[in-house]
Amino acid sequence: MGHACTPADFPRSPAPNGEHPVTAVLAVVAIVAAVLLIAWARIEVHGTADLEALVEDEPQSSSTILNGNAAENEAASSRWATGFSH
Repeated sequence: MGHACTPADFPRSPAPNGEHPVTAVLAVVAIVAAVLLIAWARIEVHGTADLEALVEDEPQSSSTILNGNAAENEAASSRWATGFSH
């Protein structure tokens, strides 16, 4: 019969990946900067009027279908979430 693998079967620990902690921190900073740059570009291109209108509207139930077509609502919310308004 076979046996289950145990840590004793692999006595060596895996080799370190060699990534310096500063590199990891710089990567996180670069990701945050990219997100902020994308948000800034979206505001510059599309303005904030549509976002202000969303804030001023009365809150609606998440189950309410505004135009009767759930698939179209889903596509519109995906476009809004990614910064594309059209």
